[in-house]
This record gives sequence, structure tokens and C-alpha cells, in this order.
Amino acid sequence: MRIIRSIKEMLKFIRENRRKGRSIGFVPTMGALHKGHLSLIRQAHKDNDVLVVSIFVNPAQFAPSEDLKKYPRNLKRDAQLCKQEGVDIIFYPDAKEMYPANYRTYLTVEKLSGVLCGKSRPGHFKGVATVVAKLFNTINPDVAYFGQKDAQQAIIIKRMVADLNLPVEIKVMPTLREKDGLALSSRNVYLSKQERKDAVVLSQSLNMAKYLIKKRILDSRKIIKKMNELIKEKKTAKIDYISIVDLKNLEPIKRINDSCLIALAVWIGKTRLIDNTIIK
Repeated sequence: MRIIRSIKEMLKFIRENRRKGRSIGFVPTMGALHKGHLSLIRQAHKDNDVLVVSIFVNPAQFAPSEDLKKYPRNLKRDAQLCKQEGVDIIFYPDAKEMYPANYRTYLTVEKLSGVLCGKSRPGHFKGVATVVAKLFNTINPDVAYFGQKDAQQAIIIKRMVADLNLPVEIKVMPTLREKDGLALSSRNVYLSKQERKDAVVLSQSLNMAKYLIKKRILDSRKIIKKMNELIKEKKTAKIDYISIVDLKNLEPIKRINDSCLIALAVWIGKTRLIDNTIIK
């Protein structure tokens, strides 16, 4: 396994492997790898001849008030995990490599980027779309792998790929969870013991929503109200949003008649967590 830090060297490696007819799988990450990331890496390893994992904490997707500086970083541990999983290349650029002096070009996927998490994190998905496009152009993968936990991100990336005719397949893999239902996230390490217990309420509220729908309660307002009530029982919890939206355009749905996405973001103490489920 090699660690490549420059775009020029990464492009050279990709050209060499393309000439040999090798397929390339790609897993973009911000590091602090957990079992959710590893599930993506294993699938990519299974599907492709060459496997590239990027580790880059992207400053363009963090607002000034967010946790860019304290975001967990441990390259040594991440590299060890990647090596164990058969990763061929870790692409590990720094911010100056990705955004050199006088950088001016950013991508925005309109309408999809300003709702749900985009409403409370203005500019976040502009940063996500920009860095993913740059990574796709550098690594030129056949298939890129994303987790369902970041459902809005996956929908935005799929739209960007379709709109820009990018020759990459997007595979969205299921959310991995702890035994008690908490979705795996790099930010879970911020939680205190009590907050960790309270954080399970996110998945519990989603499970309750699915139960209500099975009971033919299809009014979105009633479902959201019940979810609100459950989450507010936890003293450390503060709701950012709970939404039931169309899977393609992320527009709110008043009544559930077809497939939809139930998504939420909740502050547990000082940590913002997200989760979702798809109703089919």
C-alpha cells in the first residue's frame, strides 16, 4: 500500500493502471475510519482491481463555527486499517494541494443543496460537491462508494454525476449501526456516556416512524409530531430538523403514498448527529 499526497503523482498512478485495463474503485473519506467506512472499502475491494481511499478533511464544507480544527485525525491508525483491508492507495492531499492560492471554482447542485442539512449548514454541500468532483477528476474511478447515512450527500452526488456526465457509477451502501441502533459516525467519539445513551433516540424515532406507517398512519405531520415528542424526552437532545421528503427532489411530502426519505438531524449536547431511513 502506498500513500500519495500530490495530485500529479495520483494522476500518474491512475494513467498507468488504466493502460493495463484495471478497474478502479474509490472510497472518499475524511479519515477517522470506522466500521461503516470499512464496509464500503470491503465492497470496493470485492468489485474492483485497484482500490483507492482518499483521506481529506475538506475545509470547504465546514462553516467557521463548525468543528474543522477538532475533527478527529489519525493517519497512522487509518493507514493500518486500510492496509488490512487490501487498499492499494491512500490519497492524502493537504488543503494547499486541493485548494491552491487563488482557487476560485466551486460547484453547487441547486435546490437539493439548500434543504435538510443544507438549510442549517449553508455552503456545506457546495464544499462537498466541489471536493468530490475534484477527487473524481483526479482518481477517475469506475465506481465510487458512499454510505446511506449521508443520504442527502449521496443524492446530491448522484445528481452532480448525471448533470455533468461524469463517467463514474455511484454505489450507496447501507448504514451500519451499533447493536443498540446508533448509526456509526466519526463524530460519535465526541459524546459523553450520557449523551451516547441519549443518541440512540435518533434511530428509535425512525423505527417508530416506520411502525406508524405500517399501521397506516400516513400523514407526515402526525409522524413528525410523534418523533419530536420522543426525541424531546432526552434532556441532552435538541432537534435541528425532522423531515419526510421525496427521494428524488428532497421536497416535503404531506402524505406518504410512495417511496420517501425520513431524515433528521439532532444535537446531542454539542454534537450534531444525522440519521435517516428510506420507506419503500
